[in-house]
Amino acid sequence: MDQGDRTKVQKEVPAPAPAAEKAEYNAAEDLEMAKKYKAVCVALPHRGKPLRVYCNTPAELIPTLQVSTLAWINFTVDSLERDASEIAIHLGFSASIVPALLKGYHATFEDRETELGIMVPAVKVSKLDVQSNPLLILVRKDLIVTIHSKEIERLVLFSRYADAFMRKLPESMSLPDRLTMMLCRILDENNSHNFEHLREIEEQADGMSQMLLDPKSPRMEVGRNIYELKHALITYLNSLWRTLDVLHSLRFGEAELVSDNPKVLAQVGLLVEDVNRQIQLSEHMSEVLASGLEVLQALYNNQLQVLNNRMALTMTWLTILGTAVLVPNTLATVFGSLAGLDHDMSIWYILVLVLSTLNATLLAYWWVGRVVRLPGSPDQPT
Repeated sequence: MDQGDRTKVQKEVPAPAPAAEKAEYNAAEDLEMAKKYKAVCVALPHRGKPLRVYCNTPAELIPTLQVSTLAWINFTVDSLERDASEIAIHLGFSASIVPALLKGYHATFEDRETELGIMVPAVKVSKLDVQSNPLLILVRKDLIVTIHSKEIERLVLFSRYADAFMRKLPESMSLPDRLTMMLCRILDENNSHNFEHLREIEEQADGMSQMLLDPKSPRMEVGRNIYELKHALITYLNSLWRTLDVLHSLRFGEAELVSDNPKVLAQVGLLVEDVNRQIQLSEHMSEVLASGLEVLQALYNNQLQVLNNRMALTMTWLTILGTAVLVPNTLATVFGSLAGLDHDMSIWYILVLVLSTLNATLLAYWWVGRVVRLPGSPDQPT
């Protein structure tokens, strides 16, 4: 292999093999090639079958693009801010389109008549950590370029089937129609992978439901987990809403490079319906989480009620005991001033103290029971 072939490799057809073995071999080979090189290009030449080319720099793809009617290039870069603009300039795009896209919030649609720039979120979820990574899509009359960071692998895997998709495009279809169909397929691949991550959020919600079933679960831990789950869901929903804004911009074919064929634009309408369905499912999960917060608030209120009942019982008995001791204490103060009591006077004095204590206790208990409604136990409501 000469020096030029070391950086640009065209996929060769393996030796004949059984279908299962051949598919397994191709999958392993494609994944290894995709990790080895920074870019993969799937091009449809003027004649013949689609080509798949792996390379490291945009300059190596120029000969392939010159003999192609339609091409898609996917670049994996270390830094979008540093590398994306350089790639776009080498492939014939304006120098300002990438910075304009990166200024957007999650998603951007930039139509410049001769070129089109799109940024959509590529969602990646790890437990409750939702990351929205930008996916840049640059379009001109016969070329689509996607640029993303190494954290995103969905389009690298899609490159295995991109040549088959191009092969199925009718030869009678116009170039704008083919370009729009390929763009819709790339957006659909991204949306499908975004939706798969909703399942991971649902698994975390299922674990949260199990925690709520345990009445001994720490209230602070449950509250913090519900907040993190709801925050992850809001971040995920935000990415869907921004994706929907971009699809609405494509839906009516107002961009110069997008086809105005109703049958082709119907594919964009299907993408809009899919994203709307994902938003509905996510909002339903949000309602379920809201009900979980209501359950948590009810548990918190119940614990406060139990604490209030205990305090009420304690204060009640302290009131009864205080009243019972108050009367004999007053009498003892009065009689304490009498000195030298004889035997008969002492008996009378003790009898008065005992009777006054009993009467004061019974009277205080009767009054509290008549005026204040006491719970039977601390766990019962008042």
